[in-house]
Amino acid sequence: MARRYEQLSTEHIAFIDEQKLFFVGTAANDGTINVSPKGYDSLRVLSPNRIVWLNITGSGNETAAHLAQNTRMTLMFCAFDGNPKILRLYGKAVAVHPRDSQWDEFSALFEPHASARQYVDFSIQLVQTSCGFGVPLYDFKTERDNMDKWISAIGEDGIANYWRDKNQLSLDGLPTHILDEK
Repeated sequence: MARRYEQLSTEHIAFIDEQKLFFVGTAANDGTINVSPKGYDSLRVLSPNRIVWLNITGSGNETAAHLAQNTRMTLMFCAFDGNPKILRLYGKAVAVHPRDSQWDEFSALFEPHASARQYVDFSIQLVQTSCGFGVPLYDFKTERDNMDKWISAIGEDGIANYWRDKNQLSLDGLPTHILDEK
């Protein structure tokens, strides 16, 4: 039932645009494998073989740490309503930090977000679809407002402190490079 493609089709892109949630998978050369759910309006398809997504502050920063060592990444989208489908994108990615030259280019693609810590520039090498028959049906209600409330409560300095205290190392002690200088 699975099919492979060399790039995204217009149907794949339309499917991605409909999803409220996607998953990111990364791994360093050794250690913990990370799978992380992503929401918000945080993903843009730039071409049939390139995606950028906004990585906002979270409890950890595994993706950036892993990509610094091993650029392999998988994105997975699955239909929680409508026709069943799973779409996986395999490829290579790089984390782009505020100090990097691409930051302004990627920032222009999204509404400003106070806790933006990286953009992830993802080059697609393989697209795979599968049936999704085993994925249950769910109804989307709304985005959570917890992040906005947290940002309002701690402010810009609080976010910087959080990055320093919680986002500099992965679970396996790998550097995320979030606070590196140019």
